[in-house]
Amino acid sequence: MAVLAVLLAAMPAHAQSNEPISIGRDDTALDLTGAVTIYRDRGNAFRVSTAPDAEGIVRTIEVQASNADTAGDWAVLVLTNTSDVQLDRLLVAPRFRLVSSGLFWPDLGAQRIVALTPSSGFSLDRIDDPHADIFAITLDPGAVITLVAELASPTLPQLYLWEEDAYKDIVNSYTLYHGIVLGIAGLLALFLSILFVVRGTATFPAAAALAWSVLAYVSIDFGFISQFGVLDTAAMRTWRATSEIAVVATLGLFLFTHLSLDRWSDRMRWGALFWLFGMIVLGALVTYDPSVAAGIARIALAATAAFGLALIIILSLRGFDKAIMLIPAWALLLAWVAAGWMTITGQVDNDIIQPALAGGLVLVVLLIGFTILQSAFSGGAFHENLFSNVELQALAVTGSGGIVWDWDVGRDRLTTTPNLGVLLGLGPTALQGPAKNWLKHVHPDDRETFRAALDAVVERRRGKIDLVLRMRTGETQHAWYAVSARPVIGADGSVIRCIGTATDVSAQKRAEERLLHDAVHDNLTGLPNRELFFDRIRTAVALAAPDGPVRPTVFIVDIDRFKEVNESVGINAGDTLLITVARRLKRQLRPQDTLARIGGDQFGIVLVSESEPGGIAAFAEAVKKTIKTPISFAEREIVLTPSVGLATWSPECKRGEELFKDTELALHQAKRFGGDRVEPFRPAFRDGGSNIVQIEADLHRAIERDQISLVYQPIIAAKTGDIAGFEALMRWHHPRRGDVPPTEFIAIAERSELIGELGAHALEMAAAQLMEWETALPEMPVFVSVNVSAQQLVRRDFTNLVSGILARHPQRTHTLRIEITETSLMQNPEQNVRVLERVKALGVKLALDDFGTGYSSLSYLSRFPFDVLKIDRSFMRPISSGRDALLRSIIDMAHALGLSVVAEGVEDEDDRSVLAEMGADYLQGFITGQPLTPEDAATLIAQRNPIVAREEQAAE
Repeated sequence: MAVLAVLLAAMPAHAQSNEPISIGRDDTALDLTGAVTIYRDRGNAFRVSTAPDAEGIVRTIEVQASNADTAGDWAVLVLTNTSDVQLDRLLVAPRFRLVSSGLFWPDLGAQRIVALTPSSGFSLDRIDDPHADIFAITLDPGAVITLVAELASPTLPQLYLWEEDAYKDIVNSYTLYHGIVLGIAGLLALFLSILFVVRGTATFPAAAALAWSVLAYVSIDFGFISQFGVLDTAAMRTWRATSEIAVVATLGLFLFTHLSLDRWSDRMRWGALFWLFGMIVLGALVTYDPSVAAGIARIALAATAAFGLALIIILSLRGFDKAIMLIPAWALLLAWVAAGWMTITGQVDNDIIQPALAGGLVLVVLLIGFTILQSAFSGGAFHENLFSNVELQALAVTGSGGIVWDWDVGRDRLTTTPNLGVLLGLGPTALQGPAKNWLKHVHPDDRETFRAALDAVVERRRGKIDLVLRMRTGETQHAWYAVSARPVIGADGSVIRCIGTATDVSAQKRAEERLLHDAVHDNLTGLPNRELFFDRIRTAVALAAPDGPVRPTVFIVDIDRFKEVNESVGINAGDTLLITVARRLKRQLRPQDTLARIGGDQFGIVLVSESEPGGIAAFAEAVKKTIKTPISFAEREIVLTPSVGLATWSPECKRGEELFKDTELALHQAKRFGGDRVEPFRPAFRDGGSNIVQIEADLHRAIERDQISLVYQPIIAAKTGDIAGFEALMRWHHPRRGDVPPTEFIAIAERSELIGELGAHALEMAAAQLMEWETALPEMPVFVSVNVSAQQLVRRDFTNLVSGILARHPQRTHTLRIEITETSLMQNPEQNVRVLERVKALGVKLALDDFGTGYSSLSYLSRFPFDVLKIDRSFMRPISSGRDALLRSIIDMAHALGLSVVAEGVEDEDDRSVLAEMGADYLQGFITGQPLTPEDAATLIAQRNPIVAREEQAAE
């Protein structure tokens, strides 16, 4: 027993096997790094218990080291073939891996596995490879094999199990990538070297050295250097550390030369010398301990990047162009350093990060190369002390566009350099000589000012000449010049010379004239604007007299329904129409008359050339006729009609504003009669002007007294003709006036800001009617659309208003829709988007009304949360043969955006069938019938709803 105890004590330590790793037929690549157990300092003999085989038997094996000087580090791995076929695989342990290599004393690569012994069968065959330890292994079906690896280094960074063909494919892929990166790096280094020979500046050799260092680093990292000879592991570690030091050293050298740091401070020059000496010492340290040298180099690289960033920021703030241009390249370098730090510390762990970092480093150098090329060839070098002070001053004057103005007072000789006479086309001697020669070339209104300024300086012996003169350049043309000069005083105190500059300020003066013109003229038509028009009226009234020749008549010409025309043809086309109208009206006037644009579609006329009533009436008819003449535009003729109001001065009229107000009353009367008419002012109109105020007051009471009602325009399904919903339209039955047209009271409501209260009342009535129909007709869901104006949308309480209405009148099957016209929508699109999104969240459907009449809907349509698109009735008119193609395009676009389509203005059965075939969802117009009362609408729902129809047939 004592002998047995001694033998057991002398035996190597016994190790336990790992859990087996299952290998299947489809496992082409497995990372086994985490499944490996490493045993350190176990001596030359290593004993381990195998994993249970297929029969559950556990064996103990002992492996002898192949080298007596081994450190005694071992690794154990258990594999099992779970498939029913024999598997041939490769065990690959790369000798160098950048991931988790470390910052201090980094792992620069080493042989990892000396030998690999299986628990059964023969030792595994090694496959020669300079970059990794590779062993071929064969796994029988169901076999459980324990592998004992004799390690050549204390760490095993990675161990992969590869299917042979898959490993070849990945190696070939990396080889292609390595070749591309090496080619780019080599060409870049060669190109920068050639530029150094051609250009010769210090930046290029530094950049070329950096490029060659990066090429060397990439060649070593990709294993390309081993192609020139078989290098052992120790040599590769030395080469790798040397390349990292070279990259850091040349990067610092490039930063110093490119930013010309010795120009800014002597300390920088000494710092660069110290840096260079430190890199030389670090290079010598490589021969002693490559890991320590590489660790210091990696720290130095991060320090260089940070120091460079600080320098670039400081110099950029000082306006140094080279530093500014280096910002993109240095930002990329900082990103590369950050990625490298995350890699070597193990925060990023994948197989592509190492080659990606190598490619990224080449990209950094490539961007640096582009930066120095841009800096070197963007302009010539700056040479100091090239010009004398006199020459520099002359260059400054010439560069500013000025002319030297020199008046020799004693000899009375005035000269300009360069010759102003030649520049103005007056001849070389026209403005050279006595000062009086200038007088005939100066504008008559400026001659006395010029003479007085020169005399004042000579007589007072102080001051300065500061003039703006108009100089003749032709028979009727003039150029503006600003002359600024100071006197030179002689020994006796008299003025002997005046020297200064003459500068062409014609462009500035023309700009000032344009500003003055634009302040009182319309930008579109060039006509006088409202302010200038009122000034002309006041002037005409001031000159008017009962028996005098001046008895002015003021006209206001308003284009009827121009808003609809503008929405139909677009804003740009509408502007063209206004310009055409302005030109036609201008041809009707005489020079003493005034034509102005006083509003969007309103023109004003001050007629002073005619004072007889017959002549004024003839002029008014001529104005009406000229506007009604068709205008050809885009293969169509547009006919405009005007409403014209006019008022002639009378002795009772004391102020121009009174005459204009009378004209406005006449225009309002013409509008009330339907437009397309000329209406002279009559004193009775002044009493009628109060009608608007009365109607506004009555409208307030109409809402309170329920005089406002809704009628419902049917909307039908395009394919079946069934009632789908209604559009709610407002009606006002005035107790004294009778039915007031919506076009009249809605316009008044918008001007008086009653539209918000009126719109809220309409929404409330529509929601209440929907709730009533839902109670009476629960199985026949319909929707009701209510128009909302732009003024309602911009109100802050609009969302709360809709929410309160829905709370008071909830619907389950029936739906409330809100319609917004395209023109209203585009008045404040950003605000309207937010409002509509909140309204839609309440469950209300949104419809875009009058689509196609505006000009921005296509760019904004996808941004608004609409559910329905309503095609404007103008598209239903057979204007051209392309109508159907346009309708089909709009319908297809709406469906692509997930919108339902309602076609307005459908007149007959032919239009209905065409639109149904195109895919329109709903129709509205003459074909659907006239607006109905709520009772008639409920009856129509019951009659034309398929559910009711079936029930009536069953009852019969």
